[in-house]
Amino acid sequence: MSTVGEIERRTQERIIKLFRESLGYRYLGDWEERENNSNIEEDILRDYLVNKANYQVELANRAIYKLQTEARNYDRNLYNNNKEVYKLLRYGDATKANPGDRYSRVHFINWNEPEQNDFAIAEEVTYQGNHEKRPDIVLYVNGIAVGVLELKRSTVSIGDGIRQNIVNQQPEFIQSFFPTIQLVMAGNDTEGLRYGAIGTPEKFFLNWKEDIEDNSMLQLDKYLSKICNKHRLLELIRDFVVFDGGAKKLPRHHQYFGIKAAQEHVR
Repeated sequence: MSTVGEIERRTQERIIKLFRESLGYRYLGDWEERENNSNIEEDILRDYLVNKANYQVELANRAIYKLQTEARNYDRNLYNNNKEVYKLLRYGDATKANPGDRYSRVHFINWNEPEQNDFAIAEEVTYQGNHEKRPDIVLYVNGIAVGVLELKRSTVSIGDGIRQNIVNQQPEFIQSFFPTIQLVMAGNDTEGLRYGAIGTPEKFFLNWKEDIEDNSMLQLDKYLSKICNKHRLLELIRDFVVFDGGAKKLPRHHQYFGIKAAQEHVR
């Protein structure tokens, strides 16, 4: 039985409704008591690769195995595991079904046609690392966990959610869940939303600012709608992630819009 408080539950239910009805994500369910939750939901990913992206089953299986191997390399730290997984997500995996075949590149995400991907969320995702933890909401693209969101009641500092995310990334807890994660988020109804990457210190978590004059929605809902829009989310992951000297970095809002303006100017 969930221990989420009544106020947090109302916020969480509202945010789930936002993802389902406004953003078009599929709802996978409450996974608090589901066994074997993973950052790579193999059945969902295989279904996407075989039935939607039309790869041969053997090619799909080999690509999934490669992704799992890179995500679960215990000889590397989280940063390097995340970096290797990112390369596979960004560029795909060159593999072949049989020794005599030519190599084919299997793409885990359709970057050019966002709507062709399976966007989904699950709540209360219990994960067994060295200790059990339960992220409030996990975002999946084709069964691959790409975002985590911790929600707090309006009277609890958003910093508590950020620190919870940071603790979860430690080896003592569920670090093994984070090699696929591209966006680490925390929010509440009074302070809105802040976001970072794996390994981002608390002081460097960012605020997104867009349509500031629009007060028709709560800040949390508005900026989740902006960042987690299917097209925007894939664009941020594909084009705006930097691995720099041991730190993974995401853009501030003005950097994102500045680059978009520069691209338009060049065109």
